[in-house]
Amino acid sequence: MFKINRNSHLIEGITYLPSDNYDSRPDNTSIDTIIIHCISLPAGVYDNDNVSNLFTNNLDISEDKSFVSLKDLKVSAHLFIKRDGKIIQFVPLNLRAWHAGISKYKGRENFNDFSIGIELEGTSNSSFTEEQYNKLKEIIKTTKTFYPEIVDDNIIGHNKVSPERKEDPGKFFEWDKIKG
Repeated sequence: MFKINRNSHLIEGITYLPSDNYDSRPDNTSIDTIIIHCISLPAGVYDNDNVSNLFTNNLDISEDKSFVSLKDLKVSAHLFIKRDGKIIQFVPLNLRAWHAGISKYKGRENFNDFSIGIELEGTSNSSFTEEQYNKLKEIIKTTKTFYPEIVDDNIIGHNKVSPERKEDPGKFFEWDKIKG
């Protein structure tokens, strides 16, 4: 099982690649939600550093025509799980990563304020790997122990909080593989 450092709010034993795309959460905010996303740059192309470069404001938009729309975009996630199960952390868990954007669900808004964003390398129209499911399940278990306000009903897809503009993690995401 992973361990979250109580001082740094970093997960021990994984790569930390700091992003500048975060800020403080509002005062007296309890972290009670995990939002699962997916991303690959370009879409459907894996095993590169493009997502890390996007989250650290180092993406060369001249590398692919699909990157032009990402110019000056400031986004991040707390964690990114690659196809092989490697995990990269970009933002300490106690801080507000910029992953959910405009968001509303079950009468609540601004999900970045109280959620942890986990990106899986992939697309909303493709399957994920067993390595990703195994690491995601382990991360969720560790995070729920550290933040006991997180309950199973609050582990949701980005599509739940932004249905008009997002569909990730997509129809091929197997929710039963991360339960328990």
